[in-house]
Amino acid sequence: MSAVALIPARGGSVRVPGKNVLPLAGHPLIAYAIAAARDSGIFTEVVVSTDSEEIAGVARSYGADVVMRPAELATATSPDVDWVVHAMRDEDAFSILRPTSPFRTADTIRRAWEQFNRVDADSIRAVELVKQHPGKMWVVEGELMRPLLEQGGGEVPYHSTQYAALPQVWVQNSSLEIAWRRVLETEPPTIAGERVAPFFTEGFEGLSIDYPDDVERAEQLVASGAAVLPTP
Repeated sequence: MSAVALIPARGGSVRVPGKNVLPLAGHPLIAYAIAAARDSGIFTEVVVSTDSEEIAGVARSYGADVVMRPAELATATSPDVDWVVHAMRDEDAFSILRPTSPFRTADTIRRAWEQFNRVDADSIRAVELVKQHPGKMWVVEGELMRPLLEQGGGEVPYHSTQYAALPQVWVQNSSLEIAWRRVLETEPPTIAGERVAPFFTEGFEGLSIDYPDDVERAEQLVASGAAVLPTP
């Protein structure tokens, strides 16, 4: 069975401009995704999908293949499935490894790969326990608001329940996704399929660089030795 690593790295970024090549501990962010994919020993190809010649050059310098993405597949609202179909090779499976999760290591990927081959699912997706529970969230409507999650049956509403008593809810993070090629061949195609299994990230594996202060936090984690980066 063969698999390809797909690393999305479009040039535009609203919250953190240029984040895919943002320096972290001496290397651009995308270098850590490429290094983790290559060092995992799983993938026949490591492919970066980008619309940026700058990112393409950086990706090639760190050992990745590059597929140039057309502009219509590189907007802030472009569905992931479109660029995945565009970049997909002939392998049996694919993994999406986003550059924004620098603490995802080769060991993380190998652990996920073992699980993917063990479960009866179309795909697996990285998740972690939510810190802000949806049971405490509200939708504002004019001068009033209503709970995002309604709870019937005469039970104590989620919004008035202590966190420890709430049902566990898991949120996806950007660490990784792995799926069989067949999910791209459905109508319409997807990147997940219908049967999705959880991959539980550990420690800082799921930390994502989404806001400017996330960069500073990542630098502090590296400097303190609390988190380890892949070696480009």
